[in-house]
Amino acid sequence: MSNPEFTSNRDNFCYRHPDRQSFVLCQRCLRTICPDCQTQAPVGVICPECMKSERKSATPAQRRARRAWGSAVAADGRPIVTYAILAITTVVGVLQMLLGPFVDITGLLLFWAPYLYPDLAGLSFEPWRLLTAMLVHGGIMHFLLNMLALWMIGRSLEPMLGRWRFLALYLIGGLGGSVAVACIDPLSATVGASGGIFALMGALLVIGRHIGANIRGILVILAINLVIGFIPGYNVNIAWQAHLGGAAVGALIGLIYARTRRHNQRVWQILLLAALVVLLLVVVAVVPPMVIRSML
Repeated sequence: MSNPEFTSNRDNFCYRHPDRQSFVLCQRCLRTICPDCQTQAPVGVICPECMKSERKSATPAQRRARRAWGSAVAADGRPIVTYAILAITTVVGVLQMLLGPFVDITGLLLFWAPYLYPDLAGLSFEPWRLLTAMLVHGGIMHFLLNMLALWMIGRSLEPMLGRWRFLALYLIGGLGGSVAVACIDPLSATVGASGGIFALMGALLVIGRHIGANIRGILVILAINLVIGFIPGYNVNIAWQAHLGGAAVGALIGLIYARTRRHNQRVWQILLLAALVVLLLVVVAVVPPMVIRSML
C-alpha cells in the first residue's frame, strides 16, 4: 500500500524502522513493530523495550531458569499441553457424572494390575489402563485437587521445559505411578492423575535444585501430599503407591532433563527417556506376577 494517506500515518510503520511497513502491535505498549523487532510473549508479541523491562523485573530465580532452560522453552510461553490435559480430563470427569447410571466410565478406565496378566486372572489383556486411569477420579474433590495442582505447576513448568518434554514427563510419571501400584499392591484398583501430578512435583524439585531456586515450598507441598496418601480412610481409590511412584519417576526425569538440557544432548535425552519407559515396562511385567502368586 502506497497511497498518501497510508504513508503519512506513521502508525503503519515500525517505530524502530520507519521504512518498514507493519500491522503488528506490541501487546504492551501498542506500538507498531516489524518482524525483526517482534519477540514472542505468552499472548502475542512485544517490542525490544518491553522485553528489556520484563527481564529487569524478573526475579533471580526466573533469570536463572531462563539462562538454564532458555533453549528448551515453548515458542510462545503458553502452557498449551497443560490446558489440553485439563480439558480432556474435565470432559471425562463430566462423562463420569452424566453417564454414571448408564455407563461405568470409571470401570472402563481404572487401573487394576490383573488386567495385565490374563493367564493369571482370566481377564482380557488391557495394558492401556496403565495410563487411562489418569483420566478418571474417585470423586469431585479428588478431581478438583489434582486439576488445581496441574494448573498451578503446569503454567510454570511447561514453558520452562517445552511442550513435548512436559507431556513426556506427565505421561511417564503416570506410568510410573501405575507400575508402583502394580508392584506394591497388585490387587488394588486405582484411579486419578496423581502419578502424573507427583511426577511434575518431583521434577520441579530436582530442576529447581539444579538452577539454584528456593525449593523449600515445593518440598513442603510434596511432603504434605505424600503423607496425606498414608492416612487411613482418606479415599479408597487414591493410592499412596501411585504418589510415591510418580514422584520418584518424576525426580529421575527431572535429573535427566537437567543433565541433558543442551541442544547437542537431545539424542541422549530421548534415549534415556526411552530406556526409563522400557525399564518400567519390564518391571511391571516381572514383579507383580510374582507378588500375585505369593498372595494366592
